[in-house]
Amino acid sequence: MIKIHKYSKWRYLLVIMGLLFLTFAGLHSTRATEAVETTLYKNPGCLCCDDYAAYLRQHDFNVTVVESPDLEQFKRAQGIPENLQGCHTLLVNGYAVEGHVPITIIEKLLHEQPETRGVSLPGMPAGSPGMTGQKQKPFEIYTIMDGEASVYVTL
Repeated sequence: MIKIHKYSKWRYLLVIMGLLFLTFAGLHSTRATEAVETTLYKNPGCLCCDDYAAYLRQHDFNVTVVESPDLEQFKRAQGIPENLQGCHTLLVNGYAVEGHVPITIIEKLLHEQPETRGVSLPGMPAGSPGMTGQKQKPFEIYTIMDGEASVYVTL
């Protein structure tokens, strides 16, 4: 039987921990250098929209907030049907993100780059990013197409 010195075990453990740390640090720094530029259009004085912008910034998105007194007209110009409209509209990399869509879905959209105008979480569901309260039911996020909507993902 081979006897391993007790200090060798600790060195081995420290090397493994160090490699794991460097791996995760490298992944984080890669994500941090890929900050996404976005513009959030909202009604003046809407606090949940401000909370949503803060949520995006916590996830390394650079968010410019534009208060629009005629948000309905802006949404129509973006091709967002009334039944898919949410509280605010985020423009990111050529897509419209309507409402309080979770960051994982925005990242999925940007990664997959589907042929769609964008995605929507209609209304202002409790427990969604930027909204207070507990999530009551799964979120259905829809694609925004030319007059059609289909479920993109359910969370």
